[in-house]
This record gives sequence, C-alpha cells and structure tokens, in this order.
Amino acid sequence: MLRLAAQTLRYRKGGFLATFVALAAGVAVLMTCVLLVESGRRHEGDPQRYGAAVAVVADRDLTVDGPTVLGETERTTVILPERGSVPEGLAGRLAAVPGVDRAVGDRRLVVALTAVPGRPATGHGWSSTALAPHRLVSGEPPRSDREIAVDARLADGAGLGPGAATEVVTGGVSRTYRVSGVVDADGTADGRAALFFTDAHAAALDPRPGRYDAIGVLTAPDADRDAVLAEVRRTADGAGATAYTGDDRGLAAEPDAGAARSLALGAGAAFAGYAAVIVGFVVAGTVGLSVRHRRRDLALLRAVAATPGQVRSMLLAEVGLLALLAGVVGVPAGLLAARLVRDALVSRGFLPEDFAVRGGALSAAAAVVAVAVVALLSAWIAALRVTRIRPTEALGEAAVEPGTGGRVRLISGLACLAGAVSLTGLTGATDGQAALGAAMGMLYLFVLGVALLAPWINQAAARLLGPVLRAVWGTSGYLAAANLRANARGMVAVLTALVLSVGLGGTVWFLQDNLERQAVAQSRDGVLAQHALTAGAGLPASAAAEARRVPGVIAATGVRRTSVVVPDRLEPQTVPAQGIDPRGADRTLDLRVRSGSLDALREDTVAVSTARADAAGWRLGDRARLWLGDGTPVTLRVVALYERGWGFGDVTLHRRTLAGHTVTGLDDRVLVRTAPDTDAGRALAGLARRYPGGQVVDTGRLTGDLAEDVAVSGWLNKMLVAVLVGYAFLAAADTLVMAALARTRELSLLRLVGVTRGQVKRMVHAEQAGLLGVALLIGAAIAAVTLTTVVRAVTGAAVPHVPPAGWAALLGGTAVLALLATVVPVGRLLRTAPVEGIGVRE
Repeated sequence: MLRLAAQTLRYRKGGFLATFVALAAGVAVLMTCVLLVESGRRHEGDPQRYGAAVAVVADRDLTVDGPTVLGETERTTVILPERGSVPEGLAGRLAAVPGVDRAVGDRRLVVALTAVPGRPATGHGWSSTALAPHRLVSGEPPRSDREIAVDARLADGAGLGPGAATEVVTGGVSRTYRVSGVVDADGTADGRAALFFTDAHAAALDPRPGRYDAIGVLTAPDADRDAVLAEVRRTADGAGATAYTGDDRGLAAEPDAGAARSLALGAGAAFAGYAAVIVGFVVAGTVGLSVRHRRRDLALLRAVAATPGQVRSMLLAEVGLLALLAGVVGVPAGLLAARLVRDALVSRGFLPEDFAVRGGALSAAAAVVAVAVVALLSAWIAALRVTRIRPTEALGEAAVEPGTGGRVRLISGLACLAGAVSLTGLTGATDGQAALGAAMGMLYLFVLGVALLAPWINQAAARLLGPVLRAVWGTSGYLAAANLRANARGMVAVLTALVLSVGLGGTVWFLQDNLERQAVAQSRDGVLAQHALTAGAGLPASAAAEARRVPGVIAATGVRRTSVVVPDRLEPQTVPAQGIDPRGADRTLDLRVRSGSLDALREDTVAVSTARADAAGWRLGDRARLWLGDGTPVTLRVVALYERGWGFGDVTLHRRTLAGHTVTGLDDRVLVRTAPDTDAGRALAGLARRYPGGQVVDTGRLTGDLAEDVAVSGWLNKMLVAVLVGYAFLAAADTLVMAALARTRELSLLRLVGVTRGQVKRMVHAEQAGLLGVALLIGAAIAAVTLTTVVRAVTGAAVPHVPPAGWAALLGGTAVLALLATVVPVGRLLRTAPVEGIGVRE
C-alpha cells in the first residue's frame, strides 16, 4: 500500500502540492511556537556570577495558592517584577549549617559611570567578589566610602586605573570616587559590568536596607555536598526563599533570566495553542478538499474490487508520506523562523542577549506528529463516505455532488454557534486575560460553527444571491448561482478559510490597536500638569518637595512606576502600578475617580481601577490583599476606585508603601503644575540640572513616549498574530487554487456544449463574488461581535476603534487574494482545449 501511495504522489504532484504547502507551513508555524517554549524552559541564565558558590539563596518568584478543585489546591508561580530580596540575618543562619565555610551576601545596585554612560553596570559590596570569584588585576580593594574597584571592561572603556577619579551615579545622585583597583571581568558574563564599593557603603546605598539581593553559600573542602545542600534548602524554605543550585544559579545571578523564561514560555504556549487550532482548521479543510476532488478515482478503485479498508489505507499512506515530506521542509523553516523571532525579541529588549534557541528534536517531533495526526484524521473522515458505498454504486455516486450534510453535522454546528453566543456573556463578565481567553474561544467556536454549517450557508446564500447574480452577469450569473447551490458542500473549505482569515485578523489585530489607543488616550487626558521633571537615572523622593518650592509651582507629584501581583478569579495577575505622594495629586493627575478619594491615600490604603476591582471582587472600603513587586504581602484598605487604569496602572499606592520594595527606590518623574501666568521654566531647568541626566519636558512628550512604549510592547502580539493571520491567508489561497484547478472537466464540458470562454470567465467571477461576499460578511460579523465584546470588557469602551484603512486593507486584501487565487488558475484551465480537458484526471 505504501508503494501504491508513493506512485500516486509521484504521478499526481500538482494535485498534492496544495496539501503539501498547507502541511509544511503548519509544521513551520507550530515548530516556531514549540521551539520558543522549549528554549524558554531550558533558559537558565549564566551562573558564572556565582560560579564559586554551591548554592545561591534568593527570592525570584512568588507562588500563590489558587482555588481548590476536587480537593487539590492549584498553585501559580509568577516572576517577581521587582526582584525579591532576602533578610541579612539569613546569611548567619546559612553560615551556621554544618559544612558551610561562608555565606556571603550580595547586593545588586543600579549604577552608571558618567565616563561610559552607555555601558550598563551593577554595584556590589567587595565581599561578593568571593562568589565569582573575581581576581584583582591591579591596585587594591576599596578601603573607604570614597573608593571603588572596577572590572576590566569599565576600566578599558573609560581609561581608568588605580588612583583615577570618576563620577558614579547611584540612587539618583552623582558622587566622585577614587578607583582603588581593577578586577577581571570573568564573573560578569551577563553583559553588565561591575564595580565594587566597601560592604558598609554598599549597604548604605542599597534602597532595601537590611536586605540582600542574594546569598552565596561556600562549602568547606571536606564537606558532604549533598548533606549541605539539603540543609541549605530547608533553611531557605523556612525563610520563604529558594536555594538555586547547578545551572539554576543563573536564575539568581541574572535578574532578566526568570523574566525571559516566563515570557518565552507564556508567549510560546499561548500562541502554540492558537496556532494548533488554526492549523487544525486549515489542514483538515485542505486534506478533506483534496480527497473530495478524487472521488472518481476512489470510486473506480471500489468498482474494480478494492475493499474499503484498502482505499482508506491508501489515503492514509498518501497523507502520511506527505506529512513526512512536509516535516522535511517545515522543520528547517520553523527553526529559521524561531531564530528570526529570537533576534527580533532581543533587539527590542524582550529577551536578553544570551537567550538562545535550544532544542529541536522534541519540538520537530511534536510539530510533525501534531500536523500528521490532524491530516490523517481528516483524510480518514473524508474517505468514509466513498468507502461506505457498494462497488456497483461507486461511480454513479461520484458523479453526483453529495448533499448538504447529516443531522449530526447540523446539530453540532448549531451547538457551536450557541456556545459562541454564550461566551459573549462570559467575556463581558470577566476582565484581562480571562476576557481575552474567552474571546478567542468565542472566535474559534464561531468559525467552527460556520465550518460545520457551511453547506447550508452556501445553499441559502446561492438562493438569496441568485437574482442579483443573474441581474449583474446575466446567463453567466444564472450558471454561477446553480453551481453555488450544487457545490454547496464542496465549497466548505473555501468558505471556512476565508471566514477564518477575516475573523482572526479583524479581531486580534484591531484589539491590540484598541489597547494601545486606550492607554495613550487615558494618559493624555489624565495628566493635568504642564511639565515633567525626568532624569535618566531616576529622581530621589526629595525632588518633588524641591519642585514645590519653586516660585510659581502650585503642585508637584512624584510618580514611581512598578508592578504588583493581585488575585484574580482564575489565577494571580501581575499588573502595572504606581506610587505617588497624594499631596496636591488632584491638581496634577485626573484618574477619573468614580468613588472615594485620593486624598485618603496613606501607607495602609490603596486606590484601584474599576476594571481590576471588578476582577478581584474588591469594593470601596474592602481590605485588599496583594503582593508588592518584591513579593511582600500587604493588606490595604481600598479608598478610591478610578477608571483610567490603562493610562496609569491598575493600582495606585502611597509612595511610602513602596519604600524599600523597588529595585531603585527612585521616582520615574515628577509632574509639575504651574500657575497660569507664571514662567517657572528657568527655575525648573535649574532644578533639573542638579540631577544626573535631568531635564524638564512638556507632559505631551510623556504621552508620546508612552505611545512608543505601548507600541513596542504590543509588537510581540502583532508579530505572532501576523504569522497566524498570514497562515490563514495562505490557507485561503491554497484552498481556492485547489478548488479552481479541480474544475478542468466541468469547465471543458460547459465549453463543449456551447458556453464561450467569456461566459465561463464571467460565471467564475460571479461565483467568486457571491462566495467572497458571503465569507467577508460572515467574517466581518464575527470579528465585530468578538472585538466589541472583548474591548468593552477589557477597556470599558462601548464601541471599538477600527481604522478605516485597516478594515480596507483586511477586506480588500482578502478579496484581491481570493480573486487572484481563482482567476489565475481558471485562466490557465481555459487555455486548454475542451476536448483535451474533458479527458483529464480529476
């Protein structure tokens, strides 16, 4: 049977080309997504920073108990956005573990040398050099608060050596230090240079007093390593921290490693799920259409005594061989695409430079097997009808186009539509990721329902459009309407592919545009201040107080951006937040408070967006439990609910609530409002010059910067969506070409009975106009319902924003693609003599 299948593929290359393209592209898309997941799972960062430590105790993630299902408590782990810390006292407890030589605490300070401003660097206490270990190349360790040691990369970049003076910016303040020594750079392979203060000075500069970023454990030479690690893990667990060993030490050494892993796993898994559904639609439709176009061949095999099992085995063998060939092409294409995606993510700052595309064998096997299973199942289902009929009826059965479908298909299609409609209510009742997930489920149920009901939809459309087609195209329109009615079931794959293209593109792409537009609009409308004081290294808390003392300034509000972890109905979510000083905030910010007041904001209170409050079940006056960015749990009373969460973050805290819980401990900006007839620009500019990189900008520029940031963050979603929509468009073109090329005998017969080439072309144009019009109408309706529902749930806007140019590009591009994919192959068929065409194989 394999030999027969191979011969069939050999002599029917053109007939199988479209199926091969769909399978190969499907393997490539799935391969890209699965590789992203596998690479994220294997990414562990570079442990060289803690190369001498057998274990590193740190706090990099947060595990939250979720709902209990069937007696099992679901737990969710999220990466801490502000990089958790551990208490200094833990170092003493770890040092007391038998077999431990030393437990060295490491501080990781955000610093910058003015001599090499473009070089990212971190500051540490000198004792942490034992963890890499670093080697002193020249000079000596720092001995006083005004001395530092720098690694060779900083020394070479700035021309520094022992005895040289340099400016170091830390904590928003520039200080002059004397370089006491130079160390090698082998311990900082994460791309960040390092400089070292005395331990006491590093502790004084640390915005999180009494805390270490991590603690490295060094064992005695004769210690039992396994016993030491077991006791270190128990001690770390008791302190609510994690002991990282082996290659996992890289997750503690590189703060971006855990975030990169989480991003790759989350994005890859989410889009792998979407891609799997789309690939399933496309492959099933393409393979099914290919089998249907061979009804005459299969009927002939049945007539010459081939058993149903033999015919099905042959079809499965053909599709299996095609899937293997598709894997040969799709796997390298997917590997190349994954590397391109990785490079794009790194260049835009989503992933660190050391993130590598890893794996391949497991990803390739998973992608090929998934596509092959769908293709084999589709071929088996498509072959059932041909193989179930008796041999004497096979040829007659093949000569007549099957009817619309069975009762099971009708009921299943109606059930899918009912499920999609019910999900509109669920989408409207949820928020955030839950709403997005429900919306995608609604979209796919709508498309699946259309696919199942397509025969009835096509027949009803043909009847309704018949008078229009006849009025516009005359006799050709009459033939087109008759063809649409007769071939209602044969056009199922074509209708489904077109609806999927329009529905998916119109929903997901424009959803991202709406999120970006909402964030920018809320930020623009909510900032009442005319000026903003900013600095590249951040601003100390005193900057806002100094701005208030400038003549003509009536209010100044320091804003500290961060993220917090909040509970949700399904799992905890990491959401944007801000810390402010509420003094005069009503003059610089308008969050559109709907209940309560920002004046009541204190260290033990919180203001929450209405969308987040609904998702978490909080009401005004409730005690809200959440986790700060470093994992610290807090319970705060809700004193205000506001609408503009997209522009300012879902959670607003008092700035003192964040003290000691952010990496820098600095404000991102100070919003300044001046009296109408006062020119305070010169005085504010003088204040800005007191801070490294400080400047005064118009608040309109902040909105522009936000628009750029939101566009960059939305780029990932748009890129992956573009891949999926592109694959759906490819599938639509694929099925249209297949359907057109399968009409050689039909068009030749029409020409033999007297229909001219012009009439045939007009008939095909009329058919495509009718089918395309129905597909665009249904796809646009699905996109409109889904987009409107999810935008209302996520942003609160009643009507989504849809750029006219975007809709024109989507609908026009689909129409042009569909027409080209039909007109070009039909034009080729019409160049074949009718007498020759009537005798060709299907």
